[in-house]
Amino acid sequence: MEKESFKHIVRIANTDVDGKKQIVIALQKIKGVGHIFSNMACVLSGVQKQKKAGNLSEKEAQKLNEIITNPKKHGASTWMLNRRKDIESGEDKHILTSDLQFQLTTDKKRLQKIKSYRGLRGAAGLPVRGQRTKSNFRRNKGKAMGVKRKK
Repeated sequence: MEKESFKHIVRIANTDVDGKKQIVIALQKIKGVGHIFSNMACVLSGVQKQKKAGNLSEKEAQKLNEIITNPKKHGASTWMLNRRKDIESGEDKHILTSDLQFQLTTDKKRLQKIKSYRGLRGAAGLPVRGQRTKSNFRRNKGKAMGVKRKK
């Protein structure tokens, strides 16, 4: 039983969201919004989590959009944000979509420029956080070489 007001595509945070999915699942298609963040946005906005995204009213969609774009203003905890203590500004903020991708590449370039260990490992395509590389990360290092026998 579809209503006349059902929308197959809903626009939230400059991203098209599938209207046939539950709102908690549909919000996760926005880059920078995960499971916990989408759950928090639904609770703060007062929207039922099981509600289909296509059945949202214009007012509910606008409220969700405001909370996702500016969560700190609506009472979200700082640990929910994905950019705490930003390098340039020093403030806590939440970044979405293409801004998030741009910020990640900028961070990697900054680490490479100052020649930190993380920057050098990242530039070489090796693991950055201390993992062992003897058996894992073979696609970065090439195929495993066996011992050759004499004929």
